[in-house]
Amino acid sequence: MEKKDFNIIAETGIHARPATMLVQTASKFSSDINLEYDGKNVNLKSIMGVMSLGVGQGANVSITAEGDDASDAIAAISETMTKEGLSE
Repeated sequence: MEKKDFNIIAETGIHARPATMLVQTASKFSSDINLEYDGKNVNLKSIMGVMSLGVGQGANVSITAEGDDASDAIAAISETMTKEGLSE
């Protein structure tokens, strides 16, 4: 299992557009990928799950991936987080 923590720096947090980009990135991989925030855990491949968390600026989130392509998935999601201005 791979895990990476992120601090959300975007003023609007993880709103619709970056959430969609994260879901699209996660969906390219066969691994089980989860986003954890404030004690809640959701499937990162589910836009409704991601949006339901209401992740705001300054939040700390963890992304875990379990499966054959877990490390590639975490790397791609990290890249998307940076590209979308969600974290550094």
